[in-house]
Amino acid sequence: MTVIDIETGLSDQESAARDMAHKFAQEVLRPAGVALDRLADPAEVIAPGSVLWEVFKKYRELDIRGLQAESDLSPIEQARLQALINEELAWGDVGLAITTGLTQFHVPWAQAAGDTELIERFCGPRSEAIGCWALTEPGHGSDTVAFTESCFKDSSLRAECVARREGDDYVIRGQKAAWVSNATIAHIAVLFCTVDQSQGFRGGGVFLVPLDLPGISRPRPLDKLGQRSLNQGELFFDDVRIPARYMAVGPEAYSIALETLLAHANAAMGQLFVGVARAAVEHAIAYAKERVQGGVPIFEHQSVKSRLFKMFMQFEAARSLARRVALYNASSPPLVQYSIASKVFCTNTAFEVASDAVQIYGGNGLSREYPIEKLLRDARASMIEDGCNEVLGLLAATKL
Repeated sequence: MTVIDIETGLSDQESAARDMAHKFAQEVLRPAGVALDRLADPAEVIAPGSVLWEVFKKYRELDIRGLQAESDLSPIEQARLQALINEELAWGDVGLAITTGLTQFHVPWAQAAGDTELIERFCGPRSEAIGCWALTEPGHGSDTVAFTESCFKDSSLRAECVARREGDDYVIRGQKAAWVSNATIAHIAVLFCTVDQSQGFRGGGVFLVPLDLPGISRPRPLDKLGQRSLNQGELFFDDVRIPARYMAVGPEAYSIALETLLAHANAAMGQLFVGVARAAVEHAIAYAKERVQGGVPIFEHQSVKSRLFKMFMQFEAARSLARRVALYNASSPPLVQYSIASKVFCTNTAFEVASDAVQIYGGNGLSREYPIEKLLRDARASMIEDGCNEVLGLLAATKL
């Protein structure tokens, strides 16, 4: 059973791209996500021979990101197509949707830095480089993005990853926490770290850091509740020296760059977890029509029908908000409060809908033989990642 997409006005090109993404999600991401989720040791997820590397290979062959950047599409059409594709990929497996989506995270930052060496090495059309976004620190989480709050410019709050200028170089020392997605497999990091500690986190900078440099270490991947197909881990920097030209953004523009990135990242998160919510709704409807209790499929019981309709409404409302924000961001300077609203509403919805789906499955919903408990775990992680929902809500409220 597939929930109908009532999006109107799609071109043949958009429809074909969405259908291709759905096929990739169904045939590649969903079975790979299940297999990786069942591995007891997260190191096995990234081990040689893991199905993860086949996913990366097929993702590159499909050139999904290239589809979204087709030159004959308007910005609005590109944004709508990205929202459609993000939903489809996350419908397959959200952990793999995130990890593949981050492969080119570094590209616009390298282009902003304008360094020919970095662009040629990591951003070429045939590059297989994997990127990561290094932001969170062991003692600092969502406060590192809280650019509207007093803590963001509090110089007494000492950063745990700092870059200091030495002649024509920067020297980086410190640690990024275990929540850096792709950390232990990435080739290059987009590192957000403090440059001027007298300004607190506001005195930050954005650096492109090749992860094969001396002084960088990466321990084992994080063992976590959900999104187990998404590799996450720590990054340690022991006086890592990089040329000053590897800086993409300095303290003077750091707050603006962070707000802009947060607006785009949160909007994407909303789109992704619409896909998770949709998967939960579809699984629940299909199960309710097959499972017999009281002599009839449980779909015939009013309480089940009522719950399913509530889940369907929640999912469709989340989908509408996510797509509306995507289109606005493509046509105007993004408004972070709307992107945050999309992220918070869609991730909350994904978790609530997945929880209701577990209830419809009953005891079977708790069993790993069925797909729904994985969706619940994957959705639960989303309410913390890319900024926990409560702190993000404070930032958005300040912008009202």
